[in-house]
Amino acid sequence: MTDQDAERWRRVQRVLAVRLDNLGDVLMTTPALAAIRRSTSGAQITLLTSPAGAALAPCLPDLDDVIAFDAPWVKNADGAGGDEIGRAEARLIDTLRAQRFDAALIFTVCTQSALPAALLCRLAGIPLRAAHSRENPYGLLSDWVRETDELGPGMRHEVQRQLALAASVGYTVDDDGLRLRVTAQQRRRARTLLHEAGVPAQRPYFIVHPGASAPSRRYPAARFGSAADSIAARSGCLPVFTGDASEQPLIDEARRCMSQPSITLAGRVGVPELAALIGDARLLLANNTGPAHIAAAVGTPVTVLYALTNPQHTPWRVATRVLNHDVPCRDCLKSVCPQGHHDCLMKVESDDVVRAAIALLRPRPHDGSVIRTDARQLQYATYETQGTA
Repeated sequence: MTDQDAERWRRVQRVLAVRLDNLGDVLMTTPALAAIRRSTSGAQITLLTSPAGAALAPCLPDLDDVIAFDAPWVKNADGAGGDEIGRAEARLIDTLRAQRFDAALIFTVCTQSALPAALLCRLAGIPLRAAHSRENPYGLLSDWVRETDELGPGMRHEVQRQLALAASVGYTVDDDGLRLRVTAQQRRRARTLLHEAGVPAQRPYFIVHPGASAPSRRYPAARFGSAADSIAARSGCLPVFTGDASEQPLIDEARRCMSQPSITLAGRVGVPELAALIGDARLLLANNTGPAHIAAAVGTPVTVLYALTNPQHTPWRVATRVLNHDVPCRDCLKSVCPQGHHDCLMKVESDDVVRAAIALLRPRPHDGSVIRTDARQLQYATYETQGTA
């Protein structure tokens, strides 16, 4: 990049950040959003993201606006036909053109192509467009960052990847921690939900989140229940189950395996309240899913059942135990286990989960009116892989 090009990126006034994935992916992009904020002179930052990612927008301090779009090249667009998809893309181009963006940074995982989004941004008249690309984008990108990531153990974390894209156009930040804002009002709402469920104000609790969008990333619900029961018995903490309404059957299955008291808030908690609940919890026990990254952002220890579908997305800069069983078919990127055995998770026993959780359980709830989110205080993580292939 020439000095003239770098100056053009520094002087932009309206920036479009594109991250068309899920909630956790958006959270792992927040350090890069902070780099944009820090390196420009008061630029307005708009996030183009999925509907799931847009739910996080009220908690993101470096955003001015959000546009939700269900991109058909990222996942199936809810069964929409070709004509309907085309109309949605045409409307999006009109929306982007009307906002007169100066620049777009297109954030992707290494197995995605940034070029469909780059084409939309070019058709919307956005002059500066940067992204990773494995193939030559020619005129679709003004700033091409050659794709170097290869899927496998030891590859750089998703946070580092997105920071590298921002740095390629001169946007940097000193603190690479995740950014998530939780207000006092959101914490009061979370406490009200607990109170309405019969939880005393000072009762310590931990969060159990047994769902995940992909079946390949779900540890058996019954084992979640067994582990939560033992953690509760040993710690005196109350298990609080979370998830959307569709995940209630998983929670019911888990709770049937328990003798200790527990509550469920499934379907009753929005993203801001979920962040507040996790922030005041002693621990999060979850699959590799969005709440694991929320916990990393608010500094709550995480025990994560981490299916070996993609190595890039472990919880970032937080006390963590990552549990799985190494398998030859790892890094498959599949939503359903192609081998049918699901060994990367099935061979993790409930006792392994309990030991990891008890080792991480923080001794007291978070106190104070604001949840600590300073990542400079969270520069540690430990990883455990159970078993061998």
